[in-house]
This record gives sequence, C-alpha cells and structure tokens, in this order.
Amino acid sequence: MYSEVIDGLPQWLIDGALLGVALSAVIAAIFYVGVTRFPGRGAVDGREPSGEAHRRDEIRNYLDAIGEQYAERHFVEGQHVAFYLPKRDVAITFDARAYYRIDRSDTFPVLVEHELPGVALGPRLPFETPEISFEEDTGGELDPQEAAHAVLGLPVGASLDDIKRAYREKAKEVHPDHGGDEDEFKRVREAYTTAKQHAS
Repeated sequence: MYSEVIDGLPQWLIDGALLGVALSAVIAAIFYVGVTRFPGRGAVDGREPSGEAHRRDEIRNYLDAIGEQYAERHFVEGQHVAFYLPKRDVAITFDARAYYRIDRSDTFPVLVEHELPGVALGPRLPFETPEISFEEDTGGELDPQEAAHAVLGLPVGASLDDIKRAYREKAKEVHPDHGGDEDEFKRVREAYTTAKQHAS
C-alpha cells in the first residue's frame, strides 16, 4: 500500500524530502557539537553564572554582617529561593515567578535583581537593619558616591538626567555585546546604581 503511494509521487518530491531529512540531521549534529564543545554562559554542570554567584556572595556577606541566620537554596511554599531567613520568615529570591507565588503566603518575599549590590538589600527587608559598609580599601581617597560619579565621569552634584545620560554613553562604550569588557560594564552599572541613589 505504501509503495503504491510512494511510486505515485514525483521524483523531485521524494528527493526534496530526503534532502530535507539529511540536512536536518547535519544541522542537529552541528548544534550538538557546538553545545558540547562550547557551552554558553548559563548554568553548566550545576554551576551558576558568575554574576549570580557574585550576588549570592554579596548577599551572604551582608546577612553575615547583620547577624541574620539564613538557609541557602531553600524551598519555601514549593518554590526554590536563594536565601531563607527562618526567624523572620523572609524568602530572598532572584526569580520573579517564585516571588509572586510566595507573595500569596504568610512568608515575606524579597525579589533581588542580579544587578543589586548586596549592601542594598537592607531597605528591602521587612525589619530594621543596621547600616553596613563594605567599602574597598581605597586609601581614603574616595567614598562610594564620589567613586561612582568618577566612573561615570561626573561631578558629585550631578543631576539624575546627567547621571542617566553619562551611564548610557559609558554603557555603549563598555558593553560586552559591543566588544567591551564584562567586568568594566558591571563596574559602570554598579556606579550608575550608586550614583542614582544619591542623585539630587
């Protein structure tokens, strides 16, 4: 029965179908080799992307500095969260879906963007936190606000519009998608966050 149907088809259609199957197999093999030999920047073999690992370290250091007990990679209300503060019933997550699902429960969720410095977590927590500073040793030259403005090439009293404009220009120069350095881009982004918080 099938042979009668195949015999009734034009030869060009059969050749085209066979060529399509062969090309699909070749393309699938190329993608397989590419993925196995050149893994992307996402989670590979259970490892986190470096940006998320860095933020986890900052949050961990902040929670240690304020003396909060926490559990990492914890499940709350069926959702995986980065940190859970059991005494306060607070869940800290990078995942917006988990945030909104936990928000319907009695647990207080805190959504943390990957760009948020660990020390900026305090105001988002539902309890009073002490002021903590993790300034790098700069030899007493610049405070964080001055350093942030210096990275953006602005004076300390710059307006919010000037900060945004300078950030856009710097980001275009150093963005990894345009041939820039990823670490430098992160430094500019963090400077923008700090400068924005102190804008007049």
